[in-house]
Amino acid sequence: MLAMRLIKLIETHAESLTREVAEDLHHNEHTPSFRRISTGELESRILRLYQHLGNWIGEPNDAAVRAEYEEWGRSRAHHAVPLSELVYAVILTKKHLRKYIREHANIIFSGDVVTPGEFIPVELYSIQELNYTVGDFFDRALYYLMRGHEQVADSKRMAVKA
Repeated sequence: MLAMRLIKLIETHAESLTREVAEDLHHNEHTPSFRRISTGELESRILRLYQHLGNWIGEPNDAAVRAEYEEWGRSRAHHAVPLSELVYAVILTKKHLRKYIREHANIIFSGDVVTPGEFIPVELYSIQELNYTVGDFFDRALYYLMRGHEQVADSKRMAVKA
């Protein structure tokens, strides 16, 4: 209920969220390598994440998450983005999303009719459940990003040995 409405709200406002994250990545002291990546490329990746969040967490298809995020990891490796910066980029992306959820969860509830005593437990449970689900998705995405990044490093090591 609340979680699905929040996800739809996130997907609807994905572009503004994406711009915030891309700007943060381009200016954050912990992600200097991201300055070499064009805003367009960076925003398209982040936008895909936010626009498809409902699919990623609503129908957890590990193969789809693996394919998307291993590719993203390989792409960042080819741009010589260190693994530590890639991890921090995921942390920032999740941080922006959680901030958005916190700021907008109460707005969604403002029009709901609830009986006294129900409001707080239902709201807190829904927000906690969404945060857990989002966290689980980002954990899986992070794992696959790192695998993709490592695949490039492994192929470079194999080329040097040959």
